[in-house]
Amino acid sequence: MIVALAGGVGGAKLADGLACVLGRGLSVIVNTGDDFEHLGLHVSPDLDTVMYTLAGIANHETGWGVAEESWNFLAQITRLGGPGWFQLGDRDLATHVLRTMRLRRGESLTTITADLCGRLGIAAHVLPMSDQPIRTIVDTTEGPLPFQEYFVARRCEVPVRGFRFEGSAQAKVTGDVRDKLTDIDLRAIIICPSNPYVSVDPILCVPGLKELIRTRSLPVVAVSPIIGGAAVKGPAAKMMQELGFDVSSTSIAAHYRDLVHGLVIDVTDAALKPTIEAMGMKVCVVPTLMRSAEDRRALGAICIEFASALAEAERPAQ
Repeated sequence: MIVALAGGVGGAKLADGLACVLGRGLSVIVNTGDDFEHLGLHVSPDLDTVMYTLAGIANHETGWGVAEESWNFLAQITRLGGPGWFQLGDRDLATHVLRTMRLRRGESLTTITADLCGRLGIAAHVLPMSDQPIRTIVDTTEGPLPFQEYFVARRCEVPVRGFRFEGSAQAKVTGDVRDKLTDIDLRAIIICPSNPYVSVDPILCVPGLKELIRTRSLPVVAVSPIIGGAAVKGPAAKMMQELGFDVSSTSIAAHYRDLVHGLVIDVTDAALKPTIEAMGMKVCVVPTLMRSAEDRRALGAICIEFASALAEAERPAQ
């Protein structure tokens, strides 16, 4: 059994690769810091990206939403003077409507997600990081912005100065997340190549979650989202520059060094291996760009093998 932490497109792709290898042996704890209410609906972008990807219905052209989408609802909303800046497709809309309806009935986000995943035929366990709302706020040169306003409405154009996770102090680890992280069959934790600042950090800020990981004494492996000084997708590289960090896997290693035992980096960045290992973590150098389903499965298998090797190295000699 493996637990993965994920958010966004890169995280969803590796989660899919891990799921191909592990099936029900995979649990994915997903960022909900970018959840928000739009047009009266509760939208969970990262949860949906992971869910649609694992179900094989993700829109590969956009990287988000559902394949073979239509946009009649959005067109009519715009025609009637409503906000069209956040695109909700007709098929995607069904998820948000049902989720919102059930949340208002008092069901938890965890329960709703599990039911939706079951109906989509997903074998892996997809778990919201918390059932309490945590909202990522981007501190920018123009003041604080809710994440979706920064990311979608402003297209990440405003320079960032930092991030806050409102509501995190009051949030709790869900029973399902706790059960997966304390399961005696758990063998490793894998941090997917998601944005460390706005996809992974919100998960790790849930009170008690990081401590649950540390107390297990299991290998924690992260996959760098940076290849050759650039992010494969999303604003991670831009954020790193604006925060004053070198855009490299070395900076990713420094960000995770208090938690991670091994870092997977791309062959393009092989020269960084000695520098990262000097920080006290092992490094696995492999192709990490996931262009195809086979790439996802191969990287997933490599991450599992790397984690197993780290565990074996820590095992006392007989």
